[in-house]
Amino acid sequence: MLSIADRRLSESPRSSGGLDSSKAPKAYATAYARRVPVYLKPTAASASDAVLPSDPGHALLLAQNLLGEPRMSNHSHGLWGYHGETEAGRPLTVQSTGIGGPSAAIVLRELHELGVRRAVRIGACTPLQPGLEHGEAIVVTGTRTGDGTSAALGAGGSVSPDPALSDALSEAAGPGARAGLVASTDLFYGGGPGPAEALAVDLESAALFALGGTLGLAVAALLVVGSAPPDEAMIRLGAIASAALAVAQVRSPGFGIASRA
Repeated sequence: MLSIADRRLSESPRSSGGLDSSKAPKAYATAYARRVPVYLKPTAASASDAVLPSDPGHALLLAQNLLGEPRMSNHSHGLWGYHGETEAGRPLTVQSTGIGGPSAAIVLRELHELGVRRAVRIGACTPLQPGLEHGEAIVVTGTRTGDGTSAALGAGGSVSPDPALSDALSEAAGPGARAGLVASTDLFYGGGPGPAEALAVDLESAALFALGGTLGLAVAALLVVGSAPPDEAMIRLGAIASAALAVAQVRSPGFGIASRA
């Protein structure tokens, strides 16, 4: 039996940022016609807002710096997750996604079932353009899709983040932050030169944007240049993401999508 969310997907295709959801949601909903969550085994509540690093170690680091009294909410499959409240008393979930689009899509899909409505991916990217410095932050305005997960979800050549949440990230990051397109791929090694217009390449953003569009979630991404970003850079990205989610929650407390506010 399909969940309410899955029935809504199969009955109401929508298109966002290059995503042709009429091609994928019915099959996707059928594939998920089973109890969820499966991979996440939460032991604490999930907030409506989530920060999504790929690395479990970064999830712990962010929880320690963003939450007053973080509680581990998941360790199933090595996907460490934490729940707590920010200094301002706002509930926040920090959940690692694992590496790559397939793992990230599973985590976001299950977080959706657990009540998450807004999510910011933070993580590393490999620069494609000269002049990008190690540790520099990029607010992702769109992704060129070279990965299998976003293609399976009906994405065309590009897919976009939620515009309101992405704008909130830019505001929180400040005027000096770089913003632009990235490319998502399945290959960390030997992935080729990448599209000429992309600033950098990562493994998860396109999949998360595509799935966010399919499920009606507000998803955005903030990346740091370098395959092994220092802790200080990740803490800075986490603080920016948390601030942006707070603004998005005020602007759209019920759902997180600007058009549905």
